[in-house]
Amino acid sequence: MRYRRQILKKLGIYPLTRKKEGRKKMAEIGFIGLGIMGKPMAEHLLKAGHTLYVYDIMPQSVADLKKQGAIACGSSKEVAGKAGIVILIVPDTPDVDAVLFGKNGVAEGIKPGSIVVDMSSISPIATKEFAKKLKAMGVEMLDAPVSGGQVGAQNASLSIMVGGSPEVFAKIKPLFDLLGKNIVLVGGNGDGQTCKVANQIIVALNIEAVGEALLFAAKAGADPAKVRTALLGGFADSKILQIHGERMIKRTFDPGFRIRLHQKDLNLALESARKMGLSLPNTATAQELFNSMAAHGGSELDHSALVQALERLANHKVA
Repeated sequence: MRYRRQILKKLGIYPLTRKKEGRKKMAEIGFIGLGIMGKPMAEHLLKAGHTLYVYDIMPQSVADLKKQGAIACGSSKEVAGKAGIVILIVPDTPDVDAVLFGKNGVAEGIKPGSIVVDMSSISPIATKEFAKKLKAMGVEMLDAPVSGGQVGAQNASLSIMVGGSPEVFAKIKPLFDLLGKNIVLVGGNGDGQTCKVANQIIVALNIEAVGEALLFAAKAGADPAKVRTALLGGFADSKILQIHGERMIKRTFDPGFRIRLHQKDLNLALESARKMGLSLPNTATAQELFNSMAAHGGSELDHSALVQALERLANHKVA
């Protein structure tokens, strides 16, 4: 066998073994933020055979991933020092700032030539500033927020909205393919986050519309479950009607995406709109309904629970 390989090599047709080819395709990836969304996303990367360095402020999440083969780290700095690609998905803009540039943050450990992929949903303006700071360190950045909720993360069917250079996007695209189905490079840094804000406006208004429709049906004496079934497949059909409409009827409001996080996203929309001199009246109404839910202790419920704010106004329940 050894002699045969030497002959093949001299002829210039000596191939790499499949094992070596597979190794070449694997990446060393850091993953920071192992919450409802981040944990299943990290699991997909592990199952694909990549080396994964993980960190989260919740030790149990790290322990769960370690059992599956991930390498636990003690800080974002440590993750960045070991991985050439660092993915993070954390709740809000200040959290991203702290992970990247705070004490023991990514910036303290990352090497020039590395890539940071922020899959959080945060301010487009702040994202552009973060990208500039990393660029000055020789580090490229993609903003790549996602839509699809916990179910999308678990099923690797997320929509991923990306901002950054086409060259960096091309390098990371094979990893995105392990996490989602609809993956679009929207434009430069910050444009992915702008797209996500637009997404959250549409989702919030659809939740409010489905809640009003089912409440109207229930108050009028019709069976809201049958009304929903009749609407499926028609022009009023949507994922919100399919998934959240069912949640409203069955009263299953355990979080897939928490109200407090949607409040944060709509704040980004309304703050940006004010700076642009733009009026978003229905977005503001949806935010006030979320604010009402928060005032009644519902911040940690799924955002489909917005229907409860409408129910209080009507003194009537969908179910």
